[in-house]
Amino acid sequence: MVSQTPFDDDDPRIAHNRVWFNLARIQRSIAPRIARALEAIGIEDPIWYEILLEVERAGPGGLRMAELEGRLFLPQYALSRHVSRLSAAGFLRSDPRPGSGRARQLYLTPEAMGLHDRIWPAYMEAIQTEFAHRLTVDEAYDLSRLLIRLYP
Repeated sequence: MVSQTPFDDDDPRIAHNRVWFNLARIQRSIAPRIARALEAIGIEDPIWYEILLEVERAGPGGLRMAELEGRLFLPQYALSRHVSRLSAAGFLRSDPRPGSGRARQLYLTPEAMGLHDRIWPAYMEAIQTEFAHRLTVDEAYDLSRLLIRLYP
């Protein structure tokens, strides 16, 4: 049987390993450039955008920190660190949830209202710079559909 790939793997399971290592390497190679583009507009980490966007989408009632953790696939300790930094930057308010022990509810501060409109153009430009010349629009949608299947 002739392989339809440029790989000469004796063990077909290696294909899954290739997916993992390629995803990891792509992320490590591109993420620093995207992070620098966001740092230039005052966003310390790209995950800040996702955190702020999810809290904004939740509306005035805010978002439970545990729910955000599940949406973003972030461990609690990492999310807590980012929330602390976003709070110190004046973008988030974190209040205890009544009767819930250590549970927290997150809210956008007035300073963060509309921040999405300032962040998104820089983020989109950085993403386009990295991907638009490498993938057609159809390829990008095809790849997105495949990657979505990898979510737990």
